[in-house]
Amino acid sequence: MNVQLVLLIAYSAAQLALGAWISRRVKTAGDFFVAGRALGPGLLFSTLLAANIGAGSTVGATGLGYRDGLAAIWWVLSAGLGSIVLGFWIGPAIRRVAATHDLRTVGDYLEFRYGVGVRSVIAALLWIGAVFILAGQLIAVSWILNVVAGVPKSLGCILGGVLITVYFAAGGLLTSAYVNVVQLTVKLAGFAIAIPFALSASGGWQAVRALQPTPDYWNPWSSGGSGLVYLAMLGPAFIVSPGLLQKIYGARDDRAVRIGVGLNALALMMYAGIPVVLGMMARAQFPTLTQPELALPTLLVSGVPLAIGTLGLAAVFSAELSAADAVLFMLTTSLSQDFYKRFVNREASDVQMLRVTRVTAVLAGALGVGVALTAAGVVSALSIFYTIMGVSLFVPMLAGLFSRRAATADALAAITAGIAIVGGLHLWPAALPIAGVTPAMAGLAGSITAFFAVQLIRRVSGGSHGPARTILPPLSE
Repeated sequence: MNVQLVLLIAYSAAQLALGAWISRRVKTAGDFFVAGRALGPGLLFSTLLAANIGAGSTVGATGLGYRDGLAAIWWVLSAGLGSIVLGFWIGPAIRRVAATHDLRTVGDYLEFRYGVGVRSVIAALLWIGAVFILAGQLIAVSWILNVVAGVPKSLGCILGGVLITVYFAAGGLLTSAYVNVVQLTVKLAGFAIAIPFALSASGGWQAVRALQPTPDYWNPWSSGGSGLVYLAMLGPAFIVSPGLLQKIYGARDDRAVRIGVGLNALALMMYAGIPVVLGMMARAQFPTLTQPELALPTLLVSGVPLAIGTLGLAAVFSAELSAADAVLFMLTTSLSQDFYKRFVNREASDVQMLRVTRVTAVLAGALGVGVALTAAGVVSALSIFYTIMGVSLFVPMLAGLFSRRAATADALAAITAGIAIVGGLHLWPAALPIAGVTPAMAGLAGSITAFFAVQLIRRVSGGSHGPARTILPPLSE
């Protein structure tokens, strides 16, 4: 166990060194925010997939597989399906808008399309949600350190927060894109090598297949809290997540978006069953874990040979770090661009913006640590972010890109209705007695309904309440 801890520390130090070396190329805020808009398909693929295979897709999904069985596959599969829409429809369109008008954040786009009111509302929601998803990554890091070396959750969260903040603050998207290549290589190799050994240690596929802790454990559609219901929460979030969209802002052309994001979607769908099967293997070996999210680190520390487990732990550690720096990217660019430059110092120079962005990265990291210390687990923290993004941002983004009639009033109505319904249902869960309907489903349906209802009222009453600009980008460059 001490050997594993030493190797994880050495691996972390190597990532810091690589980040520091690449950060020498970051001279302007444009380099930090959008990597000079020069990312090709390969770097875009690696930085997106590295961000998407994070705490939720490793520690969280394995815990769901341990607890609920086969239906947990929809946690990652939903992200893959959402990424298809992003890669071939939304991504190319918003990249052209961002490049044409020098937009750096999703907030820039929302103000350009709808005005400062919509930008401000979404920015506030984004800050809240992003802190929770960052906390989820830090909790996953703490679970690993807890199993490997008995490190308390609180200390593990702090150590993870320091590591992630230091190497991200150095170089932003450019640093992340290159470090993500290393992280992605380690995580894919680690999982590929660990699975056969874990299966053998679990007694083979027959022993895993014999598991039947619940009647629906092998039901692919629904079991426990998992199943097709994740599509309503995760699908929209992976289409319009600011962290993913702002990485696409850094692409050099539409071809890079289609290839990079498309390959990312394919990889996610191929990967979707891996954490679920690992969770089942952990259930076969360690059936009495009180915290399901300890299933993956426990399997890698105690269920496979030392060398294999160490490589697997490095893979999981890479997953959490790469996803966390994606969240920091989303949060810090929004705080600096959407708040500081928009409301505090509109004449801020490039050097000032770079400095402010690095300071906000430190503050955001500290906030993430604070939430991680109080949150129950990875999945619970991530679910808050995905639900907020889905019900608030999905409708305004799609309507703004592809509808000439979308107006500021429509967007605000959609955001307000989606958040109000989700918040209300969490406060009064008895208000949703319909079987199978989740707060995310109800909130998304309410957001769509409110958007079209207000649009119809405007048209009937003859009011405009129009957008700042109409954006219908051409289909090709």
